[in-house]
Amino acid sequence: MAFGATHLSLTLCLVALIVLAKANFDEKIEPVNNILEQNSDMLSQEFCIIAAVGSVVGEAITRERRMGASLIRLFFHDCFVDGCDGGILLDDIPGRFQGEKTSPPNNNSVRGFQVIDQAKQRIKTMCPGAAVSCADILALAARDSVAMLGGMPYPVRLGRRDARTANFTGALTQLPAPFDNLNVQLGKFSAKGLSAREMVALVGAHTVGFARCVTLCDDRNINPAMKPTLRCGCPVSSNNTNLVPLDLMTPEFFDKFYYEDLIRNQGLLFSDQVLMGSSATADVVRTYNSNPGLFLREFNAAMTKMGDLPPSRGVQLEIRDVCSKVNGNSITDM
Repeated sequence: MAFGATHLSLTLCLVALIVLAKANFDEKIEPVNNILEQNSDMLSQEFCIIAAVGSVVGEAITRERRMGASLIRLFFHDCFVDGCDGGILLDDIPGRFQGEKTSPPNNNSVRGFQVIDQAKQRIKTMCPGAAVSCADILALAARDSVAMLGGMPYPVRLGRRDARTANFTGALTQLPAPFDNLNVQLGKFSAKGLSAREMVALVGAHTVGFARCVTLCDDRNINPAMKPTLRCGCPVSSNNTNLVPLDLMTPEFFDKFYYEDLIRNQGLLFSDQVLMGSSATADVVRTYNSNPGLFLREFNAAMTKMGDLPPSRGVQLEIRDVCSKVNGNSITDM
């Protein structure tokens, strides 16, 4: 991906998170401005964007802690389908355009869209004239969610652009599914340039994830060993909203206990538990379980690498003014 030359420092990320933790939106404008005066215009603009996105994410997680997991998942589902281009954010236009948002892996499942919209508006208010894509906001929101749930912050490069299209079918074929066996999962990650070790690191985000009962009541999707303990009252209707945590011990904290569940054959999803079926992935699971700090570092590195996945060649790009629709009044260019 052709990013801008600027690379945000880890120090800048930490400073932004400290500011967000100590002040509400109105109170933080003044200290942020004091910091901006000490830096170049470009750095000032980036810091303002970081603070704006982080304030919205912090408020969302305070209201509902699960939203952090949803934002991490939203970023993953965006990047894994034709690169990190904000395509998942585009609304359908009945009879004219069907995007990723309503594709079966995402429909009534992926969430957090309103947080991204709020972050876009907060940037306009706090950082007049700042040009930042919705794809960049997704990347920042995912990073902030990891940090606020107990993981480690990491640098995020800005400079992504938003696609003027989305790929309904690509969401079906490119995203990992809960019924995928290990070889299928490895193939899907390899197609994105991600190794088996990076795959195991990235699925570690399930430590704060949840699965819907409607998913788990499908025998293809659940680890057979966990079916007797499932409290979903299967079968359930398609509009059932009950959830089950994927980390049985600490579902609200970004930590290593998801891997401990796998070692004990208590991974909930079929696609998770099959990681123990090959030494190539099972050894990594055991390593992350015994060395949580290594897991956090390698998860961050894998997120950064995934965040660099480029849009499909030839796709028209822009910086959207509204994240749910392309700029202008015409859909013909999509």
